[in-house]
Amino acid sequence: MQKKINTSSSEETSRIFGSFDRNIRRIEDEFSVRISNIQRQDDDGDTVIIDGDEENVESAFDAMSALRKITAMGDELTDQKVDYTIAMVKSGQKEQLDYGNDCFLVTARGKPIKAKTAGQKKYLDLIKKNTVVLCSGPAGTGKTYLAVAAAVKALRAHEISRIILTRPAVEAGERLGFLPGDLQSKIDPYLRPLYDALYDMLGAENCSRMIEKMTIEIAPLAYMRGRTLDEAFIILDEAQNTTPEQMKMFLTRLGNGSKAVVTGDLTQTDLPRGTRSGMAIANQILRNIDDIGIHEFTERDVVRHRLVQKIIMAYDKYDREKRIKEGERRERDRNAYRVVKKSEN
Repeated sequence: MQKKINTSSSEETSRIFGSFDRNIRRIEDEFSVRISNIQRQDDDGDTVIIDGDEENVESAFDAMSALRKITAMGDELTDQKVDYTIAMVKSGQKEQLDYGNDCFLVTARGKPIKAKTAGQKKYLDLIKKNTVVLCSGPAGTGKTYLAVAAAVKALRAHEISRIILTRPAVEAGERLGFLPGDLQSKIDPYLRPLYDALYDMLGAENCSRMIEKMTIEIAPLAYMRGRTLDEAFIILDEAQNTTPEQMKMFLTRLGNGSKAVVTGDLTQTDLPRGTRSGMAIANQILRNIDDIGIHEFTERDVVRHRLVQKIIMAYDKYDREKRIKEGERRERDRNAYRVVKKSEN
């Protein structure tokens, strides 16, 4: 089977194909098709030809059409966008690729912040519609960054009067007391990702000024106890490291005119063994409450280097195999116990 795509110009063809045709090579490899292009004589455009089995050609055509839409909106075809497009088409979710190109926020350096996946678009929509949003997912999906972007946007629109960013200061390998400096110096490493996101969106100088005026407050979760937070956008980051009591304490700080976003990766908990994550419990018991949105990113939403997605998938596979082997071991132990009891009787 053969299908054709007529591009409007050789420049458009070049953007879709990518440097040294790397995008097209990826599509050829993933869908087992052959792709070539012929320059049309009547204008500056090209005719891109896709050859192969019918089902594969249809899938490759859908992927290329989606990439063409991205370039038409002026966006660069990064490896992440190409990989995401291919993954969505292969999983039969091509309709979710139409997640728009709306600029959510412009950073201090003029960089537009946009949803890069359908999952990110849904996440931003949930933040807009709900008072509380709980978002879990692997590293690199934009959980914290987009939450900070939503907070900055609300502050600029005068929807809230301050931003409060917090994290539980759970020790992951090191002891807090052995770190040098005063308390602020000890907790700063835990809060650094929040500072980085704020500096990117507001600029370091402007951000520092807002922190001095307490328009932006960054503090450990323990500092939230006993407070009522009115007209604030509150973000609890690394929430997988909260205990159930800490999570309840945080969620009940919410005051009038406030929003709260809770983010975390439930696969990277640093709590003591046997302690259940407060975020995991909150996801269960708050799921059906109005005005509370719950969103779960997958490895498909990872927007960092493509290796991050592969690393996450490898660890997930390892964990699944480990659970299966553990289940098989327990079943063998139970069977052995039954044999022993039967022989005793």
